[in-house]
Amino acid sequence: MIYNCLKNTVYFILLINFSCNAQQKLNSDDSDIIVGANLTETYLPLLKDKSVAIVGNQTSVIFKKDNSYVHLVDSLLNRKVNIKKVFAPEHGFRGKADAGEIVKDGIDTKTNLPIVSLYGDNKKPKPEQLLGIDLIIFDIQDVGARFYTYISTLHYIMEACAENNIKLLVLDRPNPNGHYIDGPILVEEFKSFVGMHPVPIVHGLTIGEYAKMINGESWLNNSLKCDLKVIEMKNYNKTKSYDLPIKPSPNLPNSKSINLYPSLCFFEGTNVNAGRGTDLQFQIFGSPFLDQNHFEFEFTPKSNPGAKYPKHENETCYGKNLQNHKTLNQINLKWLIEAYQNTENQSEFFNNFFNKLAGNDKLKIQIEAGLSAEEIRATWAEGLKKYQQMILPYEIYED
Repeated sequence: MIYNCLKNTVYFILLINFSCNAQQKLNSDDSDIIVGANLTETYLPLLKDKSVAIVGNQTSVIFKKDNSYVHLVDSLLNRKVNIKKVFAPEHGFRGKADAGEIVKDGIDTKTNLPIVSLYGDNKKPKPEQLLGIDLIIFDIQDVGARFYTYISTLHYIMEACAENNIKLLVLDRPNPNGHYIDGPILVEEFKSFVGMHPVPIVHGLTIGEYAKMINGESWLNNSLKCDLKVIEMKNYNKTKSYDLPIKPSPNLPNSKSINLYPSLCFFEGTNVNAGRGTDLQFQIFGSPFLDQNHFEFEFTPKSNPGAKYPKHENETCYGKNLQNHKTLNQINLKWLIEAYQNTENQSEFFNNFFNKLAGNDKLKIQIEAGLSAEEIRATWAEGLKKYQQMILPYEIYED
């Protein structure tokens, strides 16, 4: 009897362990984020008998179970989808061009598809470039910052689709900075390609949610509406961390740079280098004009594939290394203020690009007036509160 009792107890324990392990495996599998591009069963039927154009770059991929991936264009061609051409955003189709570098039209050597640049003078597809196109797929990894130009490309694609009666399919991907919303709201007067909409610097939306907002807020020319469908991700929420498997652009090489980018990109509008021309892009900052007695870290920018002509090339720059800084949950203004207060000539610190990045002229005035980061942040509060209410109808995923 004792033997039977022990035997039953052992069986019971084994059964519990098996069930727990099975449940843990199930939960693990269920927790894996499935990006829109991977949900081929959802969108392939929409492509049948359609002439298709792709707006994509090196991040436009379908992931495999072994963590490898295949480019969306290659995969769809193998599935006999009738792809007519590719539209390439800033940095080009293969993602190798410098920030701000003019990307030329050409032919993709792998597929022989024509590539039409959407950076430079031709930011919006012309009607003749859309002749014969029934549907456009937009699949680009964003990083959740207003001045990251892929959302501006999204706007122009939506506008072109609306004007030419073309359906747009957005394959959604995670926002690696989707865990917070922060920054001043852009003022219409400072609208540019690095800020087209009245949103904060860190907007908190995925590319699919952002597309819905563009439509819903009537931001397209003449308040047109795009025939839009978002292929939503599975198992995604904005509290999940997401390490991008592919660099979204040449100077955002890792998760740390992506997290610091909304704070350090302000330096692009100053005489301070934010790590371009080094292996620590958007993880360090410095300038020959910063006080070397105050800033102990130093580096020398060199020409490299991601920055052919970096700011202060071959000059010693003094600043800070933020490579090991904790993950940011809000924009850090203290580094910008500290640099301004310890520069050689404050009148030469800012350049004409700064107000476009900030989306207003107020931030520059506030820093010059000596306001603290906390005092400046307080002036953002009302705008952020209104924005958070505005985006509620467009949110797909939970926080």
